[in-house]
Amino acid sequence: MREKAEAKEKERKRTGGCGHVITREIRDFTRSKSSRPLVCHLAALLTSGAAVQSHHPAKRLPLLSSWQNSTLRAFNSSPVIQLAGSNDSTIYALSTALGRAAIAIVRISGPACLPIYQALCPGSPLPKPRVAALRTLFDPTQPPSSSTVLDPSALILFFPHPRTVTGEDVLELHLHGGSAIVKAVLAAVANCNISEQPIRYAEPGEFTRRAFMNNRLDLPQIEALGDILAAETEQQRRLAVRGSSDALSKRFELWRQELLYARGELEALIDFAEDQHFDESPRELIDSVASQVRVLYRQIGLHIQNASKGELLRSGIKVALLGAPNAGKSSLLNRIVGREAAIVSTEEGTTRDIVDVGVDIGGWYCKMGDMAGLRSGSGNHSLQQGGKPVTIGAVETEGIRRAKARALESDVIIVVLSLEYVEDSKSNDGFCQLFMEPEVVEAVRRCQELGKCIILAINKSDRLPPEQREESGKVPHHLVTLVKTLLPNIPEDQIYTISCREAMDESSPVTDPGKVQTLLNGLIANFEKITTPLQDDEVNNNNISYWEDAIGVTQRQESNLHKCRQHLADFLTRTQTHAKCQFKPHLLYNNPTETPHNDHDDCSDTDGLENAIDIVTEAEHLRFAADSLAKITGKGDSGDVEDVLGVVFEK
Repeated sequence: MREKAEAKEKERKRTGGCGHVITREIRDFTRSKSSRPLVCHLAALLTSGAAVQSHHPAKRLPLLSSWQNSTLRAFNSSPVIQLAGSNDSTIYALSTALGRAAIAIVRISGPACLPIYQALCPGSPLPKPRVAALRTLFDPTQPPSSSTVLDPSALILFFPHPRTVTGEDVLELHLHGGSAIVKAVLAAVANCNISEQPIRYAEPGEFTRRAFMNNRLDLPQIEALGDILAAETEQQRRLAVRGSSDALSKRFELWRQELLYARGELEALIDFAEDQHFDESPRELIDSVASQVRVLYRQIGLHIQNASKGELLRSGIKVALLGAPNAGKSSLLNRIVGREAAIVSTEEGTTRDIVDVGVDIGGWYCKMGDMAGLRSGSGNHSLQQGGKPVTIGAVETEGIRRAKARALESDVIIVVLSLEYVEDSKSNDGFCQLFMEPEVVEAVRRCQELGKCIILAINKSDRLPPEQREESGKVPHHLVTLVKTLLPNIPEDQIYTISCREAMDESSPVTDPGKVQTLLNGLIANFEKITTPLQDDEVNNNNISYWEDAIGVTQRQESNLHKCRQHLADFLTRTQTHAKCQFKPHLLYNNPTETPHNDHDDCSDTDGLENAIDIVTEAEHLRFAADSLAKITGKGDSGDVEDVLGVVFEK
């Protein structure tokens, strides 16, 4: 009886509760009452309990409209994904980290969860679903006794399918975290001999793989799991949590369905043009499709741009400290990271290579780079600076070259300038001047040409006379004037005065000694600016969360969006520039006067094929675009998805 019941349960799972399995979709060529042909939709077969319903859209819907609830399966050529492995086996693994801990969790998923529980807890009733119960675990290979106890007080949780993390029965064993107990319980699970139900240790990421196979998670949500586990800062956490929702997946799937519908509109021109009257001309229909594809093209473009902003949060914002030797770059780096990350010396040219340090600044992860100071000269050329001879060797020259390259690839550049005290022999007094190395000025201008975010930090402000120190946090006007003479495009609110010397004084009663924290606040404001998502005023104008979701697009998703957008561009290139055309079932002529024989040719021959729009080809562009979106959500070719899952799951 037990074997019959198990066989019946397997059959029920295989058929989804129906008495049979739907193996194919049927193309439905129906026509509307207005004698206009409907797009050749595929009948969408929906299962509801043991019944099968067939849904046929009744009319052509506009693109980018709220029709998510209608089930369109037209031209859905994505194959059913068959991934490696079998759900007939039961898998188990240690879900917590290795090593001594207060608690260790062993997770089990698969059809043998109940038999495993009965083997480990003989005679104990099964806990109520999702209710923790205290149980004693025994060695399943021996009769239960005090000498065969594995864990005297384990907490057991049972989750029946399908509403579980994997979509299968799940059993969790919360054990004491000693390594000996964990090893003994893992060995005991493997020794639960259950006929026809193999039990094995899970492969890397296999629990998540089963969640995907059972539609508990989609591919973008799975990719977000990696971000959740890798998040180190507050902004990374927010990005990961936002990506774990299904908002992006639904958006990509909606776009895909819209493209499939648009393809159906074009296919209708081929299938019904010669024997059916249309409510609108072929040119009007194509223009309508093209105009709305253009909206989708623009949306995808913004999502691609916002993906780069999300990558800044995910991988870290590159910040370069640029300046002349002894300007205070290394001292500033040490103050920011809170430790002696770089060597500080009065000797010029101490820093020769790039010193990259990861740091959390206000919730943003940054890769702060201290670099060699920039100054003129190459090879072993000597020059005079401040009356002192300076020699630039080959090693320092290479360091300067690397510093310039690092600045050009950075997202934010902090230009560190220094105030120098100059004695006046005539008045026996001195004054401060702002020293700006020409090499630094040239490097800043190149960064400005590339649109980089640039902040100026004027160091050694403690050398200013008290009457010239800033009031209310403002930079002295004469310093701003000096900066503007050489770098006129630097906004005044991007100029700060700091003193790394004063910032080192921990006993200072001042709230922000040296104004380094003020500089960091300005840096954070720039981080917010460069990571704020771009918006389309014509789409979801008042819904900022719509565009915030877009920064969760991963590099893999961005790559497929690029491919989709290119196919849309190919489609629009062929259809958007011609106001008049002649139509034939398979070809749409760009301009009837471009045919080679006669300015008044009615396109009854095929001599002007090179000047015609091939409807079949244009429909294929839309299909390729839809396929690119399908690969994002895991509905593409099985081999492609398998490769992606193998990488994503193991993370």
